[in-house]
Amino acid sequence: MTEKKRMLAGELYRDSDPELVAERRRAQGLVDRFNVTTSTQEAERHAILTELLGALGDGSWVMPRFQCDYGYLIRMGANSFLNYDAILMDCAPITIGDDVSIGPRAQLLTALHPMTDHEARRQRWETARPITIGNNVWLGGGVIVCPGVTVGDDTVIGAGAVVTRDLPDKVFAAGNPCRVIKHL
Repeated sequence: MTEKKRMLAGELYRDSDPELVAERRRAQGLVDRFNVTTSTQEAERHAILTELLGALGDGSWVMPRFQCDYGYLIRMGANSFLNYDAILMDCAPITIGDDVSIGPRAQLLTALHPMTDHEARRQRWETARPITIGNNVWLGGGVIVCPGVTVGDDTVIGAGAVVTRDLPDKVFAAGNPCRVIKHL
């Protein structure tokens, strides 16, 4: 099995594999082009994102600076917004629903490293788990979503929260670690 197939299957893999390195370089070239566009180059920004991302729904947009690993593992629904300085580590699929607003400097991080096997970590083995953001979700500025998390529909996450586990539909959650504050 190739390292890419291992990565996509959620198994241990090495990101130094030449195929994965080439895919990240391709994505970085597109990200670099996107990040130097100006506010008057909306059509060019959209064209770059369409080439980079796995899906970009109608009416959705991303503000620069934007960073990602591969791009094609990110699927963004319709009418969604990703604010300035977002980091999406898409070593596993990242799915963003419709009508989602993600605040500045948010991080959606799918990558994991071995916790108890220090030798495997030293040898640069890693895994990844998908992130799913439901419809009509609002992530405040600086929110960090950890690997394997699903955020339910109509949920609001307060600024600076670190989301380490799934959140249900229709709640306000905040804190580090993030917890449900109230039902909406």
